Amino acid sequence: MKKRGTGIGSMWYGIGNTGLPNPASAFVEVHSDATATVLAGCADIGQGAMTVMAQIVAEELGLNYEDVYVTVADTGVTPDGGATSASRQTYISGNACRLAAKMAKETILEVASEVLNVKKEKISTRDGLVYESENKENSIIYKDLMIEMKTRGKVAVGSGSYNPNTTYLDPETMAGIPFETYSYATAIVEVEVDTETGLVDVLRVVSSHDVGQAINKQMVEGQIHGGVMMGKGFALLEKAEVSNGKVNNINFSKYLIDTMMDTPEIYPIIVEEPSQTGPFGAKGVGEPALIPVIPAIASAIEDAIGIRINKFPITQHDIVEALNQK
Repeated sequence: MKKRGTGIGSMWYGIGNTGLPNPASAFVEVHSDATATVLAGCADIGQGAMTVMAQIVAEELGLNYEDVYVTVADTGVTPDGGATSASRQTYISGNACRLAAKMAKETILEVASEVLNVKKEKISTRDGLVYESENKENSIIYKDLMIEMKTRGKVAVGSGSYNPNTTYLDPETMAGIPFETYSYATAIVEVEVDTETGLVDVLRVVSSHDVGQAINKQMVEGQIHGGVMMGKGFALLEKAEVSNGKVNNINFSKYLIDTMMDTPEIYPIIVEEPSQTGPFGAKGVGEPALIPVIPAIASAIEDAIGIRINKFPITQHDIVEALNQK
C-alpha cells in the first residue's frame, strides 16, 4: 500500500561565523577603457561568487556587467576574503567589493564634477554613461571620462573591507550578538511511502527563502534546487559508516546519493526583504537552502504513516521496522 503525506519545515539562519570576527576585503580598479578589475579573496566553489561580485561592482560603478573582470582566491594577488563557508561570501565579500568600488568611484566623480560643472553629489553613472542626475543631456561617455582622468594623472582605485557587527558569546550564558543578519525559509514537501517496502518517493517540494535582495535570481534558484537535493539526501540516503575511526563506505556504490532521476518537482520561491546591512540588501542562501527540507521530509513521512522517526537518514528498513512495531 502506498500512502501520501505532507510536511512543513521552517528555519532561521545566521549569516557568517558565529560570534566571531570574519572580515573580507577587495580591490577595484577602473581602467581607461572603462573596464574594471576586481580582486577578491572569496573562493568560488561553484556557487557563483565571481558573477555576484562582478554584478555588485558593476551596479555600484554604473558599468556594464560584461566590462567587470574578477579574480578570486589567488593568494598571489588577492586580499583575504575569509572562508567560503557559513553562507557568508555574498554578504561579506559583496560588501567589501561594493566599498572598494565606492572608493574608486569617488575619484571618478571628482573629475566628472569638474568636466560637467556639477556637484559630484548630483552626478549619476549608469550603462556606461556619466551624467547630471537632473539633466541627462549634460553627460559624458564613461570611456571618455576615463581618458580625461588619464590625461590629468588620476587613477580610479579603491579598496574595501567588511566585518559584520557581531560580539563574542558569553561562555556561560551564550548571550551576545552572534550574527549581523539572518535568512529565513520554509519548505513544504509531499511524499509517497510504500508501506510494504518502506521506499519513500519525494514527489514535490516548495521551498521559499528570504534572501534579502537577490543579486542574481537564476543563481538563487539554482542554490535552492541544489539545497533541496542535499536535504533530501541527508533525510533519506546519505550515511557515513564509521568503525574504529575509519569510513567504510568510501565510494558511491555504498555511500548512496541521489541521481537526476530521483529529483522531485521543485518550486523555488524567492522572498526579497532587503537587509539593511547587505550589499544592495543581499543576504546568504547557501546553507539555508537545504536546512528546512530535512524536517519537512520527516514530517511528511509521519503524516503518511502516522509514526515519527527521529533519526537520519530515514531508511526503508527504519520505516518497515516502525510499521511492524506499530
